[in-house]
Order: sequence, then C-alpha cells, then structure tokens
Amino acid sequence: MPILLPLAAAFFAQAATAKPAVKPPLSPGEIANAAPAAAWRTIPDDDIVVFTLANGRKVIMQLAPSFAPRHVDRMRTLATSKWWDGTSVYRVQDNYVAQWGDVSEKKKLPAGVADTGPAEYVRTGGVPTVRMTRPDSFAAIAGFDPAGWPVASDGKKSWLTHCYGMVGVARDLAPSIGSGSELYTVIGHAPRALDRNIALVGRIIEGIDALSSLERGTGKLGFYGDAQKPTPIVSARLASALSAGDRPRFEYLMPGSPAFAKYLHARENREPPFFAVPAGGADICNVPVPIRRKT
Repeated sequence: MPILLPLAAAFFAQAATAKPAVKPPLSPGEIANAAPAAAWRTIPDDDIVVFTLANGRKVIMQLAPSFAPRHVDRMRTLATSKWWDGTSVYRVQDNYVAQWGDVSEKKKLPAGVADTGPAEYVRTGGVPTVRMTRPDSFAAIAGFDPAGWPVASDGKKSWLTHCYGMVGVARDLAPSIGSGSELYTVIGHAPRALDRNIALVGRIIEGIDALSSLERGTGKLGFYGDAQKPTPIVSARLASALSAGDRPRFEYLMPGSPAFAKYLHARENREPPFFAVPAGGADICNVPVPIRRKT
C-alpha cells in the first residue's frame, strides 16, 4: 500500500498534465471530399465523350474547347457520326502513351474533319489564375485556369500541360497538326517536352486504368506487333447524345475556391505523421484537379 499510493499520485499528476492528442491534418483527398457544393462546377454534357471498349470497360474523356476549339469541333463530329465505332487501341508504350483510332488509316473521315488549319498548341492570354508555389521546369508560370485545366504560360500565351491522363492529337511531322481522329493519352511520367508541340484536347476523367493496364506493344514505339491484337472500340458517344439514364455527369473542384486553395496547399506541403520532411512545393502534374461523378 505505501508503494501504490505514490504510484497512483504520479499517474494522476501525469494525466492532469498530458497534452491532448494532436489531430492529423486532412489529406488532399479528404479536403476535396469535404469541399462545399458551391466549390464544384458541372462539366457540360457536350464536353464529355464516352468510349466503350470490347471488353466492356468505359473510358470517359473531357474535352477542352477553350484551348483547341477546332479540334474539339472535329472530335464532336467524329463522335456524332460514330466514326470511332470499330476502331481500336493499337499502341501502348510503357511509361508513355496509349493511342487509338483507325490503325488501317483507310477509314474515310466525316465531312469537315481533316488534317488542316492552324495549329492549336498555344493560345493568347489565359495566364493561370491559381499558380504553383515553386517555379516550373518547362515554363515561366504554371497553375490552373478557372475551368480546372493545368496550364503553363510565358506571361503572354498559355498552353495545356502533358500530365497523366491528358489527351492529345496524334500527328505526323509538321506541317501536320492531326485531324483529331487519332488520339493518345499519357499513361506514364509527364512528357512535358511535348507541350506546345502537339494539340492537347482534353483529359481522361474516368477509366484511365482500362488503357494503362493494356498489354504493351512489342513493335517500335509501342505499336502492336503482328502477333498482338489491338483492343477494339465498340462505340464513342457524346454524353449529350445518351439517354438521361445512361448519361454520366461530372463536376470538378473549382480553382479559385477556398477549398481548392486548401487542396493545393496540402498537395504542395505533405505533412506528418507520414511525411517527416514536407517538400514545400509540387510539380503541376502532381496536383490533379479533383473530378467526381455528380450525384
């Protein structure tokens, strides 16, 4: 008993002076999930293309008409004319891109769709309204525009960045700019050297794993070899052309909102307990804009 009393006293004294447990900071995903409804903006149905693969998987793409209006118009024409039906994913290069379209190069394009016109690699103005903290390796400025796109700029012109999941128009050597019928998406480390050299027309917002998990091509540059079978594309439709029950709807966390500012800060400053040494910055391609299905 004489021993227990001092121990008990020490225990209660320690309990009285113990500091309350520190609540860990919210992760970037938790910040996005907690964002109020007012911080989210709906993606127009006419800016969404739904690709259905022969294996039943769906790949959903958001178009970027503010950066490549002519190419996007052509892609809407390709979708409404059902041109992509029966084409295939015929190139999968590891840590680079997955590419799809008409591997035979014989399918006739719809009227108004051609590999002609001025390039849409950059646009005048459009400097990012929300900027990254650290300097960018490929541009004077990098950040996000109000529509939720990752953007780089020299202060006078701006362009989309080749981040994971971004979609570009395949082309031959200049003066070719691509018709918009042959597309690729980034499935590896961001190949930013392609910025301003190819037209970026959108991004995959759902189902990227249906492309990134495909068998790698054994041919040059990841094109499928003779013994390999490309993955057929059953259909490609604008969401606006689908019935209400089949139409997927999406929304993005709006840059400029307080919630996005918190999200960006969290991506640039990963904190303890896991991150003992926060980086204090992030590459623009390490800050994917949160996009979710609209309920």
